[in-house]
Amino acid sequence: METNYLRRRKFNSMKKEIINTASAPAPIGPYNQSVKANGFLFVSGQIAIDPKTGNIDATTIEARIIALAQQIDLDYAQERPLFIGILNGSFLFAADLFRHLKIEAEISFIKLASYKGTSSTGNVITAIGLEEDLSNRHVVIIEDIIDTGKTLHSFMHELKNRSPKSIKIASFLTKPSALQYPIVADYIGFEIPNKFVVGYGLDYDGLGRNIPALYQLSE
Repeated sequence: METNYLRRRKFNSMKKEIINTASAPAPIGPYNQSVKANGFLFVSGQIAIDPKTGNIDATTIEARIIALAQQIDLDYAQERPLFIGILNGSFLFAADLFRHLKIEAEISFIKLASYKGTSSTGNVITAIGLEEDLSNRHVVIIEDIIDTGKTLHSFMHELKNRSPKSIKIASFLTKPSALQYPIVADYIGFEIPNKFVVGYGLDYDGLGRNIPALYQLSE
């Protein structure tokens, strides 16, 4: 029986041709858009970003959210999870994701605030508005974007102290190249480069949250 190790060795021994094109989004991280080997074309997961503008249109966003909701329906088919939307940025994503769910579920919204701790731990993250009893509950955190992961990493400690049965994270956007803390989202809308974006709940100086698409600001 051929093992995964042998398959990898066989693949690595093949003559490979790296294929990249400016007509598709650039890969995020140390990857290639596609590799041609032994008559096969291996294509990596392509992000739905316009390669010329860096934007994601409203139709693409809606289709992705529907797909995420369907996956969550499967994962929690026999459960009643509690969704916790983190304000302000996640409100559009949370509302659209929640309305596409078919399972029984609850949702609550919180704001995260930081204050200076009395010990050497520095800033402490606390949740404002989190009044639900999380004991033995399946919890899904809804975020607009994960970049460094610092705030969410700090908040996870408080959340775990409330003894939930499980914790998962649904994030509309992630920036893998900006991540500095060990945060892994379970449900991801889109992975994007480390660029400033606005629209679909994300703002620029308080404006732009109501834009239905996502736009990358020019540098």
